[in-house]
Amino acid sequence: MSSLLLRHIDILVTMDVNRREISDGAIYAKNGWIEKVGKTNELPSEADSIIDLSGHIVLPGLINTHHHLYQTLTRAVPEAQNADLFKWLIALYPLWARLTPSDLSLSTQLGLAELALSGCTTTLDHPYIFPNGCRLDDEIEAARIVGIRFHAARGSMSMGESQGGLPIDQLVETEAHILKDSQRLIEAYHDSSPGAMIRIVLAPCAPTSVSSDLLRETAKLGRSYNVFLHTHLAETVGEQEFCLELYKKRLLDYLEELEWVGRDVSYAHAVHMNTKEIERLSKTGTTVAHCPTSNMRLGSGIAPIIEYLEKGIPVGLGVDGSASNDSSHMLSEVRQAMLLARLNTAIITDKNFSQNLLTPRQAIELATIGGAKVLGREDIGSLEPGKCADCIAIHKKRIEYSGALHDFVAAIVLCTPVMVDYNFVHGSAIVKEGQLTTLDLGKLIDAHNRAAFRLRN
Repeated sequence: MSSLLLRHIDILVTMDVNRREISDGAIYAKNGWIEKVGKTNELPSEADSIIDLSGHIVLPGLINTHHHLYQTLTRAVPEAQNADLFKWLIALYPLWARLTPSDLSLSTQLGLAELALSGCTTTLDHPYIFPNGCRLDDEIEAARIVGIRFHAARGSMSMGESQGGLPIDQLVETEAHILKDSQRLIEAYHDSSPGAMIRIVLAPCAPTSVSSDLLRETAKLGRSYNVFLHTHLAETVGEQEFCLELYKKRLLDYLEELEWVGRDVSYAHAVHMNTKEIERLSKTGTTVAHCPTSNMRLGSGIAPIIEYLEKGIPVGLGVDGSASNDSSHMLSEVRQAMLLARLNTAIITDKNFSQNLLTPRQAIELATIGGAKVLGREDIGSLEPGKCADCIAIHKKRIEYSGALHDFVAAIVLCTPVMVDYNFVHGSAIVKEGQLTTLDLGKLIDAHNRAAFRLRN
């Protein structure tokens, strides 16, 4: 077995149950698994690979719980810059209808590279359109190239405009094909073992674009294979109104009837939820993928994150699509989550600000142990023996942190978000000294830009 020793870490942020922060810390791992964590002088001095991280802060790898990687090809599209969710979708559907398998591969690699450079070691991606022969397999192969831990969500849309749904008919699939392909993907790729690099998630896009039958049958299929379920929920007021008009129910009532609640279900956004609905999420163990930047970008609203945490609802962070965020920067999302929660406490709720604010360390929790809970993983999210050697390192000596010696851990969140110096996934450095090690980023950017140009012209 190969061994890895990271030593002389200035501040090792473990996120373990005691939230230990160790000065002159070290991590010793074998074959991608952490065996020892502690002071440098307490750990072995020999390993196959030894890296001195003097001057660095080390944290658990960040976990992204909601994304649409194909959207990296449609950033800053003029027609979608100043639109709410529904108008934004209508502007972009025709461009997405031109996607090819090559486009899907390039957009996945580009988005995952950006995530990795910004501290992400595990991500869920939720593509829900598969035009022109595109398959989820294209994303899975791209993730293997980059080296990031990947939860591939088989998204779907089956209810087009002609059936009362929102998407153009060109982008919907038959429900029989969706279910058959979902089963194929689970059987071909899903790995339920600890340390798995690939897991499959079943993820109909939203109640606005799939039928009741598909939601119900997808839940049955997922639970028969013990895979997780994921969908958008209550991102906008318009979604609630759509559901009330079509089904005479609020979104959570509708989904609960279809067995879409429980510890194996995560909702992206969950912005517009009332007090009773928050209680029901708590009682059922249903989780939330919070996407603050996208919610601000589209003017969708502010999710009640403090209330979720107070009720014990697991909350993770999602950068969301790179056409509704225009970024895949994970550390930036951590900062936005903290700032938006504070704004919500100060202005929108009547709670005491000083007693109900989200702290920098709590924001890091959302992106680490919170994300692990949302994805249903007990092998990532903290740095302790028995867990995967997924961690990131950031050097303290940089202009963004100058003057922040009072609390460098808080500075990671409070100060300008940066790119990481090291990113280890299962003990392998996919980012080293600030550079991606698994592919040629310059060539990828050029190819990605050519693909984006072709979609537009």
